[in-house]
Amino acid sequence: SPEAQSTVQRGTIEAGVAAGYLQGVDVMSGNSANRNAFYLLPRIGMVVTDHLGAGYLTGNVTLMFEPFFASYFRPFGASAAGGAFLVKYNFLSFGRWIPYWDVGGGLLWTDLAPRIAEQSTPVNFLLETGPGLQYLATDRIALTVGTRFHHISNGNTGDRNDGLNSILTYIGLSYFLPR
Repeated sequence: SPEAQSTVQRGTIEAGVAAGYLQGVDVMSGNSANRNAFYLLPRIGMVVTDHLGAGYLTGNVTLMFEPFFASYFRPFGASAAGGAFLVKYNFLSFGRWIPYWDVGGGLLWTDLAPRIAEQSTPVNFLLETGPGLQYLATDRIALTVGTRFHHISNGNTGDRNDGLNSILTYIGLSYFLPR
């Protein structure tokens, strides 16, 4: 059976794709809860460290690039596209199971603004973080599920910047290419 510690090693490339559902939340902002979208999240990354830590914390770090495309359907139809760089810590002490936590940031363009109260600019910044879980179905293919807190802000470059806060939940597949 495949083991995470032998599959996810320094120099391994991870390529994958996920589909997600974004639900706005009223955390640190009063207007985001009525925002919903579907996301397409291709990704590519490389494991950049040897194994770190001990016991349940044994893991390594993957640097990822994740372009994304979104179709908003509530409160009205709109689009978003951009990309984010992510740092992902893989916990490797659980056999075929790979819990992880990622954190990242990037840029996006959207035509939500200026039609919404929170944002006034089409170019925005993205900050996101959250847990995920991968299951090695084979020695190279993993099923992936995760969720992230997803914050969109124009960084006060426009006249309105309340921010869009959401939870993005996703499911997908990843392929690990050996080093």
